[in-house]
Amino acid sequence: MTEAITIHDVRPTTVGRDRALLAGGVLAGPLFIGSALVQGLTRDGFDFRRHPVSVLSTGDLGWVQIATFLATGLLVVGAAVALRRAGTGSAWLPRLLTLYGLGLVGAGFFSADPADGFPAGTPRGPGQISWHGGLHFLVAAVAFVSLIVATVIVGRRAVRRGERGWGAISLMVGAFFAVAWIAMIAGPGPVTMVGFGLAVTAGWVWISALLTRRASGRVD
Repeated sequence: MTEAITIHDVRPTTVGRDRALLAGGVLAGPLFIGSALVQGLTRDGFDFRRHPVSVLSTGDLGWVQIATFLATGLLVVGAAVALRRAGTGSAWLPRLLTLYGLGLVGAGFFSADPADGFPAGTPRGPGQISWHGGLHFLVAAVAFVSLIVATVIVGRRAVRRGERGWGAISLMVGAFFAVAWIAMIAGPGPVTMVGFGLAVTAGWVWISALLTRRASGRVD
């Protein structure tokens, strides 16, 4: 008895495009972190101990951070599309990364408000929250929650597969991000502000590592 065998058509152009999209997602983190560091160290009045990176989208040079939000967000969305097409261990992972990327794009469209002496000349203190500033916080919250949930999903699956190291790293990044975010909201100050900045950096490093693993053929 002869059984019919279905041979799936693999298109080299699609594979090449997906590799490019994954590579773009890997580069999104270094682009975001590098842009934030350069701006934070060169723009008058900005202090990482007092200001979140979001306020860099205000002032005459605010377009640089806005462009950073838009570019990195789109790169992450593109990588999520490649993950969905390639297939991952979890159907939710591409969706969560898409939400994270769209949250960044939204943060670019709805810029934060000037606050606590930045841009130079802004009065000290939290300042007034505009409609676009409120939406900025909302889309950022969607992005942050999506990232945290993604780390938990990947971490749990990795532990079940026996990849305890990668699983532990993923879960620790998610826990660190959640704790740092809550701490900054509950008591903004030099320690919590720097802590949250480090958590954002850790989140980006994790995304780059995740997409690098997928590009090398590993499934999370």
